[in-house]
Amino acid sequence: MASEQPSHQEVVEATAEAEATMRPQSVPVNIYETSGALVVVAPLPAVVAEDVTIELRPGRLRFWARLRSAGPREYLVKEWDYGGYEREIEVPDDYGSGVEASIANGQLAIRVLRGEPVESINIQPTAT
Repeated sequence: MASEQPSHQEVVEATAEAEATMRPQSVPVNIYETSGALVVVAPLPAVVAEDVTIELRPGRLRFWARLRSAGPREYLVKEWDYGGYEREIEVPDDYGSGVEASIANGQLAIRVLRGEPVESINIQPTAT
């Protein structure tokens, strides 16, 4: 049951079409506290640092990743996509003085620093 590989242009077009019609996938998270930060860990399969945006506002942390690729395929089962991820989380009042993030092996780790919240910060994670 071999099939031809789609051309680069076909993949680009299929990705643009999928992005225009898809709803972002909600991302599960694990959250824990350290002495200086609230740490949020989330799986983001097939996503690289440049795909991710993290936004910290007083009381809210939001992160999202654009759709990486949507090759034109006929799936037998299709339950997830390579991207189109999004999640928003409430941040306790005593966190939000800064934010740091890294991504490795399909896992995003965000550190929301303890302290007086700043107005707004947007960052991308570093690749590790």
